[in-house]
Amino acid sequence: MADERVTYEVEGQVALVGLDRASKRNALNDEMIKLLRAAVFRAGEEARCGVIYAHGENFSAGLDLAEAMTWMDPTAKKRRPRGRWNRPFDLIARGPIPWVAALKGACIGGGLELASAAHIRVADETTFFALPEGQRGIFVGGGGSVRISRLLGYARMSDLMLTGRVLTAQEGERNNLAQYVVPAGESLERAKSLAKRIAENATQSNWAITNCLPRIMDLSHEDGLFVEGLVGGAMREQSTEGFERVRAFVEKRAAPLAKPGTSGDGQKA
Repeated sequence: MADERVTYEVEGQVALVGLDRASKRNALNDEMIKLLRAAVFRAGEEARCGVIYAHGENFSAGLDLAEAMTWMDPTAKKRRPRGRWNRPFDLIARGPIPWVAALKGACIGGGLELASAAHIRVADETTFFALPEGQRGIFVGGGGSVRISRLLGYARMSDLMLTGRVLTAQEGERNNLAQYVVPAGESLERAKSLAKRIAENATQSNWAITNCLPRIMDLSHEDGLFVEGLVGGAMREQSTEGFERVRAFVEKRAAPLAKPGTSGDGQKA
């Protein structure tokens, strides 16, 4: 993309979207959010899986507070519209393709909200997680009250927001903020490896996993089973790709499952 605040490229079937404001620790401002939305939409048109990563040493330090002052100023004539961050983050969380986030350094506030919109998060050992909104006199505004609280649970999220607690990469993994922790500097390559593996899945299965499962969580037990039956039945009856994949397994042409203790990309889980 022309503006270097967000970079975009495609490797095979994987779109790579990079936050490129390293001098500001990739703090997110309105222009970056606009560019991110465009890149995510483009990825859904051109790729089967996406990777969100960051240039520099930090994933994202969150909201650009210098810009925030301009629209928080009580004397300002024009107020900033609400919900501006929700649209691109929802497009990641419940869009047409799965997303993997490659984390390092600061993953704070709005940066953590962005990471939580991805379906898989790979943190390197330098990653740390925080939600300092209480100290700043603000509140989460990019879906964190929904997504992060579901990952952490209310008790842990309130701890971070009220006390200013900071979690290490390992603590983040134990609390569902990351599914993988890798050595420093290796999160992007591992995220790309996982994304390449995900891109090999059936397109409809990936969509159902990333779009139907989260919605089923919002339903009652009985309604969840009903929706599961609808989606599963539709895929069995209408998916030619699914039929061919099942036949490949029955005819022993399908790849075997990953070995215990490894992920589907053949590396240690």
